Amino acid sequence: MIHPAALVAEDEAPQRRALCDLLHELWPQLQIVAECEEGLAAIEALHTLRPQIAFLDIRMPGVSGLEVARAASSQAHVVFTTAYDEYAVTAFEEGVVDYLLKPIRRERLAQTVERLKQRIESAPPGIDTLIDALQGRLAAPAPARTIRWITGSVGRATKMFAIDEVLFFQAQDKYVRVVSATDELQIRMPLRELAAGLDPEVFWQVHRSVIVCARAIRKIEPDGDGRLLLHLKTRPELLPVSNAFQYRFKSM
Repeated sequence: MIHPAALVAEDEAPQRRALCDLLHELWPQLQIVAECEEGLAAIEALHTLRPQIAFLDIRMPGVSGLEVARAASSQAHVVFTTAYDEYAVTAFEEGVVDYLLKPIRRERLAQTVERLKQRIESAPPGIDTLIDALQGRLAAPAPARTIRWITGSVGRATKMFAIDEVLFFQAQDKYVRVVSATDELQIRMPLRELAAGLDPEVFWQVHRSVIVCARAIRKIEPDGDGRLLLHLKTRPELLPVSNAFQYRFKSM
């Protein structure tokens, strides 16, 4: 493969630019087909552009680098970038992914580039088990920024939902629709900002405009065009799953 393609996902613009510049210097033949500042864009780029390599920051707001890596499993060779040495060492010891500690050093990236040049001659490995292990290590008590309550409007009234009551969030124009089993409200908060305060193990992004509580899902079925739709346990709405997020249900 003479001109392999790669994506770079890093939410800090200076670090993203620095990594891309170093890659251009060390591997001129590498085509960086996507530079993503958040995980959702990276997952969509994986699906549409099919790069052979993905450089992923482990900690990104909203959809994390680990979730992007799960989408990349068996599709792209993954290199984690992280400031957390304990996670990097765990990933590296598995032998199927590489890692770069921040700040990224030119010498260390050069070693990674040489390994990647050898690895892209073979199919990318499945890394779901590794991702499960890393997510287990990252699991911790909910940080202070985790959303506990949702307050929003319905007409002239103001309502409150405990986060455990919420079944799904759906972006609609300038608002986000927040739906429980028996009620709903609207909030003026971008879905991306909302996702950063949700537990990703409980709330799954399944579409650019939809985040759903996993335990609220009753079944997943394709429609007449082969697209996946989520059926909920206590609501009649059918929620779409975009192609970029079908990986969440590949083992179901």
